Amino acid sequence: MIYGEGLRLRAIEREDIPRFVRWFNDPQVRGFLLMYEPLSRAKEERWFEEHLTRKDEFLFAIEVKEGEDWVHIGNLGLHRIDWKNRVATLGIVIGEKAYWNRGYGTRAVLVALEYAFFELGLNRVELEAFSFNQRAIRCYQKAGFRHEGVRRQALFRDGRYHDVLIMGILREEFSRGGSG
Repeated sequence: MIYGEGLRLRAIEREDIPRFVRWFNDPQVRGFLLMYEPLSRAKEERWFEEHLTRKDEFLFAIEVKEGEDWVHIGNLGLHRIDWKNRVATLGIVIGEKAYWNRGYGTRAVLVALEYAFFELGLNRVELEAFSFNQRAIRCYQKAGFRHEGVRRQALFRDGRYHDVLIMGILREEFSRGGSG
């Protein structure tokens, strides 16, 4: 477990799969992800099995403290880790919509960055954000990510093309606790 302010990151488990399927079949949640089709439990179970042994990623469940219990509200991953160049790609989803706009995404990203930089020894974490996902962009900016570029009209969603923003943060730029 990796602990942060009012939340923790833990390894994802097979028992989490039904929750993933529920989240990813919700059009509001899926609209902010690369996936664009409904998800079957069988497909998610195959994905889970394929990712168990990968050496180039770390996958976490985001849990928040509610009274005495921990509630699983989303997932976070450090993907495509390039160990030679010390670079990873970050991805996050808050699947429980009741926890949107409450700062948990920013806190989870900060915990993940601290882990990436000071435990894994990475030098850079990068990500892509859809131009229409202002909530995510604010989250990343608060965590210290900088805008690095745009992949113009790289995403087709809801009958329109959208830009994909490229953002990154270096270990030397990271401030524990964030910049916002």
